[in-house]
Amino acid sequence: MFCWGNATHHELCIDGSQITDLVIKPTLSKWKESDHIQAVAAGEFHSLYLSNSGHLYSCGNNDVGQLGRQTESDNGKNPALVETFKDCTISTIACGLQHSLAIDEWGQPFSWGSDSMGQLGNNLGAHAQDKPKFVKGLATKNVIQVACGAYHSVALTNSGDLYSWGANSYGQCGLGTISNKEMSPQHISSLIGVPIALIACGNNHTFVLSKSGAVFGWGKNTHGQLGLQDVENKCYPTHLKTLRNVKVCHIACGEDFTVFLTLDGGVFTCGTGEYGQTGHGTTRDELVPRKIVELMGSTVTQIACGRRHLLCRVGERILACGYGARGQLGCPHMAFALVPTPVPFTPNDESPFSPEIFKGPIKVFAGGDHSFVVLKGDKSGPVDYRTPDHRKQILTLTLPKLAACQVFKDKDFVNQDLMAYLETVFGSLACVNASFLLPSNGHYCCNTKMPGVDLSKAEEAFSLISRFENTSIKELIFTHLTDNIIKKMKPSPPDAEALRMFLILPLYHEMRNPRRHTQLQGPFAEAFNNLSTHPQKIVNLWWEAQTTEYFEMLVDIFKSVVVYELMQPVVRSTKKVQFKHSTVQILNTLSSLNKINFTNPKLPKIPAECFYIEDLCDHVDIASDYINWLSDQTSTQTHMCNYAFLFDVQCKSLLLKIDQQLQMQIAISRATTQIFTRLFMDPTYEYQRDQFLNLTVSRNHIVRDTMLQISNHDTSQLKKPLRVEFIGEEAEDAGGVKKEFFMLLLKEIFDPVYGMFKQSEETNMIWFSNNPFEDDVMYYVIGAIYGLAIYNSIIIYVPFPLVLYKKILGESVMMDDLSDLYPTLANSLKSLLEYTDDDVEEVFGLCFAVNTEVFDQIQVNPLKEDGENIPVTRENKAEYVELYVDFLLNKSVENQFKAFNQGFQKVCGGRIIKLFRSHELMSVVIGNEEYDWEMFQNNCEYKNGYSETDQQIRWFWETFHELPLEDKKKFLLFLTGSDRVPIQGMRDIKIRIQPVADDRFFPVAHTCFNLLDLPRYKTKERLKYYLLQAIQQTQGFSLV
Repeated sequence: MFCWGNATHHELCIDGSQITDLVIKPTLSKWKESDHIQAVAAGEFHSLYLSNSGHLYSCGNNDVGQLGRQTESDNGKNPALVETFKDCTISTIACGLQHSLAIDEWGQPFSWGSDSMGQLGNNLGAHAQDKPKFVKGLATKNVIQVACGAYHSVALTNSGDLYSWGANSYGQCGLGTISNKEMSPQHISSLIGVPIALIACGNNHTFVLSKSGAVFGWGKNTHGQLGLQDVENKCYPTHLKTLRNVKVCHIACGEDFTVFLTLDGGVFTCGTGEYGQTGHGTTRDELVPRKIVELMGSTVTQIACGRRHLLCRVGERILACGYGARGQLGCPHMAFALVPTPVPFTPNDESPFSPEIFKGPIKVFAGGDHSFVVLKGDKSGPVDYRTPDHRKQILTLTLPKLAACQVFKDKDFVNQDLMAYLETVFGSLACVNASFLLPSNGHYCCNTKMPGVDLSKAEEAFSLISRFENTSIKELIFTHLTDNIIKKMKPSPPDAEALRMFLILPLYHEMRNPRRHTQLQGPFAEAFNNLSTHPQKIVNLWWEAQTTEYFEMLVDIFKSVVVYELMQPVVRSTKKVQFKHSTVQILNTLSSLNKINFTNPKLPKIPAECFYIEDLCDHVDIASDYINWLSDQTSTQTHMCNYAFLFDVQCKSLLLKIDQQLQMQIAISRATTQIFTRLFMDPTYEYQRDQFLNLTVSRNHIVRDTMLQISNHDTSQLKKPLRVEFIGEEAEDAGGVKKEFFMLLLKEIFDPVYGMFKQSEETNMIWFSNNPFEDDVMYYVIGAIYGLAIYNSIIIYVPFPLVLYKKILGESVMMDDLSDLYPTLANSLKSLLEYTDDDVEEVFGLCFAVNTEVFDQIQVNPLKEDGENIPVTRENKAEYVELYVDFLLNKSVENQFKAFNQGFQKVCGGRIIKLFRSHELMSVVIGNEEYDWEMFQNNCEYKNGYSETDQQIRWFWETFHELPLEDKKKFLLFLTGSDRVPIQGMRDIKIRIQPVADDRFFPVAHTCFNLLDLPRYKTKERLKYYLLQAIQQTQGFSLV
């Protein structure tokens, strides 16, 4: 061991003629134990030496008992054993100005020396203590690290809890308050959840380092030693965000400066530079951590700080800078060094050694005005402070420890050590957050994009836990996770590392057990919901970045709880959801997950259907819930309608019908009020017609008649129930006339002869014409007509592509939407995007312009300013495709769609339509072709003399099932007015069949009632002939 620096109190282990007040160059110690030292700590005038065997020695000044032993004879001149510890093993030591701390192998902390500011933590009321005494305030804790400031102390436990005591006039205890002193250990609660890897103290400031490189500092800051760009003292842990991405792995503190070592071997310093101790070649203060330029290109593996000097180890060299007047730089005649300067190690008669000794493991220590280099005799390899000492790290969940739990059967006795381990780890948020970190330092720089967790390892661990059989172990894990992990999560945690539990805990198998939601899933959801904006955003981004399987699992965890609650007897009997506190929290978290899912509307993580609760309408009276929701103007109550993303299409369709009926009822009420007023003024007024939206049209001029009448009505009139009358036809509209009206009207409107819409030659889909013959008001009326069809629950088939419904609902339009209209063009654009070579310009020959045909003339439409002269290259091809799609589907038809949408929203606008996703709204409007003819038959009702066993009925169904699909669709159109299947499926189509005595008649359809008059035909052949003739006639209405 080499020692140098101040030796006025014999604190350096140097004997014989070497003893002087100042040792100005590295001198080899001749003390017999000096070859077996593992650690050194030094105060102002005393030193502690810890041997490889765990024995503690001390020497130097002992005025206030800081040596921990009696020193009457030699006054501490020679190192001697601290008798208190002769029968135990010490693992860690630390020195303050005049006090000392040590931890034994069981994690018990001891203190001795000056207690002038309560730095011994035992609330002695005495000035000093000359023998080590147990720190009672930490009696139940297992302490793994200690650090000393001048008059304060800090301790870290194996559960990740941090305690401080002693002087607090600068806030160096980190408790959020300033006080003269704290006499016993106080918990620093603001850092709960952060997995701490290292603690360090300057004279009056304190630092901690997290597992993944987050740095927190507090205390005195008059010289910028906290690195926070100011000189204000801090009484609470403050994050040094400037160091977040440099991967700090070790910290050392001097009197008023701080040194940070990074994974790549770089060194940053901040604080006072009065003697050059920051190593930047100047004496000014550094308020922000600054990299020492002179050490760039070198890999520093160790750092150590004295009061005003810094030691760095680079390879086999030791470099020093700062104050040197007491010899602590090891460079003779150098009062200070402004930049790191090599410390010369030269053998002489007094201190003979071979240069070869520097090839082995070396450890650098400093404290006060003293410096030490320990040369370890073992061959364990070089000592590198960039690798944390695993013996001094907080506990984490490990696979071997968990595997050890598997051997215990249900009622077996579990050994206390294992139970203590489980209790510590599962009872500490910091321990959980420190578990399953990515290997090879991949967990450093934990941020919004990178949580640093190896979820495959976590999954493996929780898979092991799910197979545990022992009840005691299982209950311990569950109780500690619910009481000590979830409930201790703070709304504003100090760092992203404290949020890792939101990724890890969903893998716990009990999270998939909905029966425990009041204890587990509910509080977990509440912890997430209570997070303040920034931390919640971090968790959102982490969840979004996970695999589809993980995200779907997360949704299922919470959705299964909602389903479980819906199945409860009280809900099944009342059809009302019991909104428990836990259930509301879970619903709110599901709402957040739904938003995360559609962060990129073009590419949701999972289909919207994954959120749907199947047959929700069967479990909940959704109509009552909707009406209560509408009437709850202040949103003081919870309603299922607040969570409409859980509604399946059937539920949304039902809500749409309920909303239509409500709107119609409101419109009729308004009309009734107006009728009474009119009748009062004019008793001859025919009021019956004003209760409805009446349209009287001729078949020959159906478009003109409809346009004229619709354009004269305001919104309130369009909300009335629709009645249609064809001129010259006597049928009363009970539904069937409406159906045919819309079918004929829309068929004619979309005829190319009007030039308002064009049909894709490839897919036959219809889209807006970019150069229409008509003005925008026509599109407005068409939009209103389209809305009327939905509003009156009429299924109409108009071959609009999905993108129309996306635009109506405000969803994002993307390249894939082109495929419905122009599949060849869509494939070409896809090929362009997938082309990886650099010669895009030569191969494709494109520019930022689109050519369109207007009245047989080619029109050039630039996609951006001067687009005709901007070639498409590899760098800008994605922008080109985006602008091309935007032009075709948005800009080129902007006015036409805007007018159409205004008309549509005039009739159908409101909160209900926004509940639908585009493909769902499309299915509501046009139905689908998912035919189930067996269900169609099973839903049939027989009236006025027919039953399903009658011969004619059996012949009818045999004939029907033998028909080709096109004829079956014709029959559906003949009987119901539409050949499409409603969104709820075939179960929503209920037909009725009644007999007619005379078999000379054709079958007759009463479309308004889905009623078929089927004569009692004598043979199956006759029935088939008449039925096929009848279904060809699907237009016109007359009274039967």
